[in-house]
Amino acid sequence: MGQFESFIGVNFWTALFTLLNFLALFFVARHYLIGPVMQLIQARQKEIDDMYANADAAQTEAAALQAEYQLKLDDAQATSERIVKEAVARGQAREEEILRQAKAEADAIREKASADIAMEKKKAVNDAKDEISVIAVAIAGKVVGRELQADDHARLVDKFIDELGDDV
Repeated sequence: MGQFESFIGVNFWTALFTLLNFLALFFVARHYLIGPVMQLIQARQKEIDDMYANADAAQTEAAALQAEYQLKLDDAQATSERIVKEAVARGQAREEEILRQAKAEADAIREKASADIAMEKKKAVNDAKDEISVIAVAIAGKVVGRELQADDHARLVDKFIDELGDDV
């Protein structure tokens, strides 16, 4: 072995002792360092996996809440559109009712005015007949030169008024 040591320049026993020390140190380190470090790494990995699972669950819950919110929003929008349509329909119905009432009132005013006009016309005709009958009796009295009797007077006035009524 002497040649080997001189060739390599390392003492065999020193190399063997160093190798045994290295192996002993490796097994001790493996037992006391690598095991706990691996457990720490696994715990951290489990914590990260749990965080991802929680994030996925939260994302799923958020998507469900968003869908529920969208349904409620759509329902609220449909309700508001329905309310607006009902309000428009009520407004149109009220408008038609007001127009119908206004037309009825206008017709009533027109009928009353027509009745008033007819009554005034009849009154004016009667007043004119009375005045004409007085004038006619006076003229007839002067023409005939005598006073007329009440029957004659009434007959002449009625005849004159009938003739006058046809012209009017």
